[in-house]
Amino acid sequence: MSNAISKAKGFKKSKSGTYLSMATTAFGALSVAKQVKRARTEQDTLRLVDAAISAAAIVTGLAILYRELKRLGDDDVLLG
Repeated sequence: MSNAISKAKGFKKSKSGTYLSMATTAFGALSVAKQVKRARTEQDTLRLVDAAISAAAIVTGLAILYRELKRLGDDDVLLG
């Protein structure tokens, strides 16, 4: 039982956990796309700036997660 718990705690630092984090971060791009569309329709510059900053945060987050994925290499926690 304790082995399963320790593996679950290490999930965030595994390749699978990193892929999941990347997917959820990329999923936020849908929200940003909707925000951009709404801002353009309403010609709301402030909302457009907010969407651009959110998009930059998503890109930065994905870059950080990609770097972490490259660092993990072959020493994956869940693989043993």
